[in-house]
Amino acid sequence: MDDAIIAQLERVRARYNEITDEMGRPDVATNFERVGELARERAEIASIVDLFEQYERAAADLASARELLSENDDEMRALAEAERDEAEARAEDLTARIRRSLLPKDPRDSRNVIVEIRAGAGGEEAAIFGADLYRMYVRYAERHNWKSEILSASESEKNGFKEVVFEVRGDGAFSRLKYESGVHRVQRVPETEAQGRIHTSTATVAVLPEAEEVDVAVEEKDLRVDIFHSSGAGGQNVNKVATAVRLTHIPTGIVVVCQDERSQLKNRVKAMTVLRSRLFDMEQQKREAETSATRRLQVGSGDRSEKIRTYNYPQDRITDHRVGLTVHNIPDRLDGNIDDLIDSVATAEEAERLEGLA
Repeated sequence: MDDAIIAQLERVRARYNEITDEMGRPDVATNFERVGELARERAEIASIVDLFEQYERAAADLASARELLSENDDEMRALAEAERDEAEARAEDLTARIRRSLLPKDPRDSRNVIVEIRAGAGGEEAAIFGADLYRMYVRYAERHNWKSEILSASESEKNGFKEVVFEVRGDGAFSRLKYESGVHRVQRVPETEAQGRIHTSTATVAVLPEAEEVDVAVEEKDLRVDIFHSSGAGGQNVNKVATAVRLTHIPTGIVVVCQDERSQLKNRVKAMTVLRSRLFDMEQQKREAETSATRRLQVGSGDRSEKIRTYNYPQDRITDHRVGLTVHNIPDRLDGNIDDLIDSVATAEEAERLEGLA
């Protein structure tokens, strides 16, 4: 392990010991708020300190084994070689784990997400593909014991989605689904195609970390609120009561419509959730553009206009263009089995970040 990382680890350990000493002081022990802050900070770095101490033991074992290699006794040298190899393997593994642990954490990773899917080129077939993607993410959420709920939807004539916005609630939802942002392309023969020709259609996916009120302040004076009758299903409620809500954020021009609930209040709450998340994401995108203008991830810029994946039905093949991975069995993938696709992009991103750390 290089000296710069060793020095960084020494600083982390010194901070860990400093926190431990401070928590033991009588004047701090009675300040529950301060104790809570210190406990959270110590918990965040405890695993790094533990890995570092394991590495130090492995390095010490390696140094001892190398000293024994100078012995004249053949049996002792053979034993030393075995100990050296084992210690080297442990040190290499711990070095890799330490480097990963030192990567800056994305503070949004534990958040719930708002997923927006919009049909792109391809008309009705694009809307049907949008519905396929929606079902894929709902099934993926179920596999991870996450909850999903539609916030807003605009259906097409053939039960597709021109647009669907839904929430996924669960620990780590953003850490996984954030890699799905971008343009998804499908190549297949549409059900409505009489000549059996293959069409290419697209749908755009946007994954936003769900924002809380403390993240984004939305002033009432910056909002235009329109109430209207829902255009979707709802029976007599649709005819009698105007419950659909349209929020327009005047400074940015962002428009959010929510009409799935029978209650105007519930629709407004959902619309505000989406609006805050879009504003929060807009601010995050701006910051990231400023800090990484000279360096783009090879696995993809995260730009939602970027084509990230192609679903080729005639060849039963899915290709992720960011990492060049090809997998098969489209029906299984659309049933939510996409962890390997997400893992490949996450691993490539981590590898590049590690290279930057080095």
